[in-house]
Amino acid sequence: MKSALKCAQKAFREGEVPIGAVVVLDGKVIARGHNRRTGRQIATAHAEIEAIEKACKKLRSWRIPECDLYVTLEPCPMCMGAALNARIRKVYFGAYEDKGRSLTNEIANANLLNHKVEVEGGVMEEECRAILSAFFSEMRAREKAKKEKISQ
Repeated sequence: MKSALKCAQKAFREGEVPIGAVVVLDGKVIARGHNRRTGRQIATAHAEIEAIEKACKKLRSWRIPECDLYVTLEPCPMCMGAALNARIRKVYFGAYEDKGRSLTNEIANANLLNHKVEVEGGVMEEECRAILSAFFSEMRAREKAKKEKISQ
């Protein structure tokens, strides 16, 4: 998860929502990704998608069942679908999606595509939550300063 947090920090520096992901094979990181939706203006430019695509390319297979995915925030339904489709063995995530939009466990256990993904949440949860909180606090402060400048 420490590697995924480094990816999230990169996203933060780029002005993106700080979410990072890594794919691990035999205890080694083989692919990294971070959120790039704003910069690329592509809806699917999520950290998990980027990391899974890189891992598939590296392993020359769209099936990577011996790999695990680590991500700093509970995956959205699209990213859980990608993990299922790639036959990821296990998804570890840090912070929980507080708004309840992830459906992580429901998707992981639905036996879609004749595959189930094991899921473990709350890994380094405080650290993962802290970077998200810092990002949104800074964003709100910038927006408030803009509004105050306009109203002057």
